[in-house]
Amino acid sequence: LVNENGTITIGGSTGVAVAMGLYYYLTNYCTVNNWAGQQLDIPKELPKLPKSGVTVSANDRFRYYQNVCTVSYSFVWYKWEDWEKQLDWMALHGLNLPLAFTGQEAIFQRVYMKMGMTMKDMQTHFGGPAFQAWSRMGNMRGWGGPITQTWLNDQLILQHKILDRMRALGMIPVLPGFAGHVPEALSRIHPKANISQLGDWAGFSKKFCCTYLLDFGDPLFKEIGVSFIKEMEYEFGVDHIYNVDSFNEMKPKSGSAEYLQEVGSIIFDVLQTGDPDAIWLMQGWLFQDKQFWQQAQIKAMLTSVPEGKMIVLDLFSEVSPIYTYTESYYGQPYIWCMLHDFGGTMELYGALDSINTGPFEGRNMTNSTMVGLGLTPEGIYQNEVIYEFFMENVWRKQPRDITKWIADFTRKRYGKYNKFVDLAWQYLKKSVYNSTAGHEDFSTDVIVTRRPRYRNRLRPQVWFDPEDLYAAWDLLILSADQYKNNSLYQYDLVDVTRNSLQIISIEYYNKMIASVMINKTEDFLINSRMLLELLNDMETLLASDSHFLLGKWIAAAKSWATDISESFNLEFNARNQITLWGPRGEILDYACKQWSGLLKG
Repeated sequence: LVNENGTITIGGSTGVAVAMGLYYYLTNYCTVNNWAGQQLDIPKELPKLPKSGVTVSANDRFRYYQNVCTVSYSFVWYKWEDWEKQLDWMALHGLNLPLAFTGQEAIFQRVYMKMGMTMKDMQTHFGGPAFQAWSRMGNMRGWGGPITQTWLNDQLILQHKILDRMRALGMIPVLPGFAGHVPEALSRIHPKANISQLGDWAGFSKKFCCTYLLDFGDPLFKEIGVSFIKEMEYEFGVDHIYNVDSFNEMKPKSGSAEYLQEVGSIIFDVLQTGDPDAIWLMQGWLFQDKQFWQQAQIKAMLTSVPEGKMIVLDLFSEVSPIYTYTESYYGQPYIWCMLHDFGGTMELYGALDSINTGPFEGRNMTNSTMVGLGLTPEGIYQNEVIYEFFMENVWRKQPRDITKWIADFTRKRYGKYNKFVDLAWQYLKKSVYNSTAGHEDFSTDVIVTRRPRYRNRLRPQVWFDPEDLYAAWDLLILSADQYKNNSLYQYDLVDVTRNSLQIISIEYYNKMIASVMINKTEDFLINSRMLLELLNDMETLLASDSHFLLGKWIAAAKSWATDISESFNLEFNARNQITLWGPRGEILDYACKQWSGLLKG
């Protein structure tokens, strides 16, 4: 970045590098922020740089983005204008290795229909629009369908636009590969094929569970895998990095080292036959099943591929890293990832200390094979401070003074410094963003979004002193009049108030349960009334900001419909994902949202 005749000139090796340089200038010399809104405070005369200019360089080759679930929890209803904004955000933050899974069903449809399958066969295999992530991973099949041809075609058209923009910016899109999950109809067309069924995932009924898995040694495995890559190449070209996860939350049929080595080598052989320059990118999430994936099993899978031809996403590095006890993935390159969010839930949460030091520890470890940083949340649009903080690790050369960073963040976020606002955020840093004991952002027992029960009582995870959260809340309210027209301040005030009420609900719930246990009806009625009033207050609060509205989610889903029947199913998909998650509540409330429209009704 240099001064040239009153303008700022930014140069870089790729479009992403230039965008990252632009964001560096805006955030360090002006004040800017985005996701929940923009705080653009750019003076007429641009702030000058040092005479020698400023050089910003990334620490690693890759900056990966997305979890395989993000496309369903956050991006599922995206139109092109939504993707444009998301791609800009990615480029500004230096992300250059994004997952690009949109539209793959249309490619698989071509491969399977050439083999003699029908549209009905596709509909019993592909998940509905809001559940495609899990049918892609082989967790279940068909739920949320039937998928329509219009949806498949529209997603393919959208993928063209996404890939064109990613490549124009200098990103390397990660495309899908064939993992072995096949429609049931393959058994009808090839009765001698070696096809088995995976185990039941999450308790789905027979109609939707137990995805069919084509044996890796069956000749059809290579035929389908290579055909899929060739169809993708014909449709929109390839970029040589493919994500393949055959056993995501599913156990292989054998834990023997020989079997796992064979599986790994076959998958890689298929990728290389379809694309001689192929590199296999694997989510390391399967290795979190430590009972099955012990060191011998992990090593067998990883060393089945030539060193450097696989990249492993250490998906949950900030809480449960795998690289630390696998000799840095036994020589295979890996990416240090922050998962942070499950299901797109909304509680205020972060592990600032871990993401401040962890990437540097991973990079400096003896014989480290770390080649990048990754942002892998299941859902986004929450806890923006954590994502801003983490992404600075792309170019930061050492851990930061978090207290100082937070003070600077408040100035950038709101356009001016305020000591009370700074103090409010220091309390948030000390409380909700100070998870140090392996807590996961997993809202299983958040009172306001869970199905009521008193047997096997709910036990919310609170890893901080609630009084610190309430102090932050008070301080933000104290300063509210100074930020009346600041949309980001309003968003944060609603968010902190929401989380404070969420914590207060625990007290009412616990008193209700206690009164049930000792049969004090009057006490129960008093505390139940208080809890219901709190829910109504939250409903009113959340309706005050457009980011917390159920209606936007439903409207976005229905905007893809071409007729009444499709509109009904799209709305059903949208509603089911954030409530029952399955036909009978198999993954009840996993992706729950604290939105106006959900709490009162």
